[in-house]
Amino acid sequence: MTESFADLTAVELVERYRDGSVSPVEVIEAVLARVEELEPKLSATYALDPSGARAAARDSEYRWMHNEAGPLDGVPITVKENIATRGTPVPQGTAATELIPATEDAPAAARLRAAGAVIFSKTTMPEYGMLSSGVSTFHPLTRNPWDLARTPGGSSAGAAAAAAAGYGPIHVGTDIGGSIRLPAGWSGVVGLKPTHGRVAVGNPYPGRAIGPLARTAADAALALDVMTGPDRRDPTSLPRINDSFTPTLAPEGLKIALLLDAGIGLPVDPEVTAAVSSAAAVLEKAGATVEQIGPIITREMLDGLDRFWRVRSAYDLNALPEERRAKVLPEIRRWVSTAGDLSPFDVFHGFSQMGAMAVAVDDAFADYDFILSPVAPITAFPAELAYPTDDPLKPFEHIAFTVPYNMSAHPATTVNCAGEKAQVAASGSPLQARVTVPLKLLAGVALRTNVAEDPAATVAAEPEALKPKVAAPEPVVLVLIEASRPCFSPVSPAAK
Repeated sequence: MTESFADLTAVELVERYRDGSVSPVEVIEAVLARVEELEPKLSATYALDPSGARAAARDSEYRWMHNEAGPLDGVPITVKENIATRGTPVPQGTAATELIPATEDAPAAARLRAAGAVIFSKTTMPEYGMLSSGVSTFHPLTRNPWDLARTPGGSSAGAAAAAAAGYGPIHVGTDIGGSIRLPAGWSGVVGLKPTHGRVAVGNPYPGRAIGPLARTAADAALALDVMTGPDRRDPTSLPRINDSFTPTLAPEGLKIALLLDAGIGLPVDPEVTAAVSSAAAVLEKAGATVEQIGPIITREMLDGLDRFWRVRSAYDLNALPEERRAKVLPEIRRWVSTAGDLSPFDVFHGFSQMGAMAVAVDDAFADYDFILSPVAPITAFPAELAYPTDDPLKPFEHIAFTVPYNMSAHPATTVNCAGEKAQVAASGSPLQARVTVPLKLLAGVALRTNVAEDPAATVAAEPEALKPKVAAPEPVVLVLIEASRPCFSPVSPAAK
């Protein structure tokens, strides 16, 4: 396939901008052409701004010519629609929201702009971000580039679809229970939920994080580095952490916990178990010690969290005028309809389960450097479904592998684990594993236990539904990351 500038990584773009072989103006035209071609199939974008993008690219071109460029200067980027950008309404995926333009950029968007990034579009999300799909009463239905009949996942639905389809190299999402990692896994891209507080959130909430989705580990690391740092609007944000991305580090001496059964929720598909087990075997062969562990969280914890979130959402919906409340997705209204049946004791108990999850995760990390597990128990489900269970009263049966780390503040990332060759599940969606890293807090500064939290690269593959229009991610086998001791290193299939 002929190279398109839209398929270059952020690292490659910066290198070519620096040597003058490519201009940001050329790149944004290629990206906009890709979007124009594929959006009728995917519906991944919101508030696409071609004229603003072209003006920003011209400004970036000037900065490169005058040695004034920032670390992401001229790199095309999208941000999820619930991350505010000045002048654009934030509908939160629902027709019930009043479309009032945001007055300022959220912290992550502001840092990206300051670094020279060209934010050319927002990306779609489902109703209030409470679904792991692209179902929304405001946005068109977002679909998976690997298989248009299936969901890209959610709630960072548009970000994942855009990343897989090559709408530029970096896409920023949010995650409160798996909303970066689940769509990254089902769409075959890198997805990182950073340490809580590493990226400041404009509207902080327990478990909520902002992080990158990208086609390579290096790009995700670059985006994370730019977005890192404190902001007055987020009292939970941490001081800047200065670390570096190291793409090749050996797993010798690492102790890795292998979690194949969450103990609750949907049963794990055999093909998912096989893929993650194969990844564990690769790590073990490379020198890591891999030990299988039992479930980390309990049914009481997951159901308690469901009850607390249900009451929180019911409170928000009850504050709406009736005519706007009627516009909310019926599945969401059905979910919150039972909130009034809960007692104050039920609600407090549910709230307390966030802390219980955090303790459980810390206990699980007592003897291990990493936890390796599936991202989700299943592969991507039909695009039209709000939930994989198709039951509004059982909305979280697929997040038992992801949500614990939101509550414990640990960084967690997705990595393709289909083996040496690109392999796609029988469902037509990629197979991925999740790697979770322990962290410790000292004097308010996040310290990692000899590992970094930048994400892993992907296995070479190409979305079948869009061949040959979508370029493959970089070839790798399995990956581990960064500072002094990550796991899995890229291996070129041609070198084997």
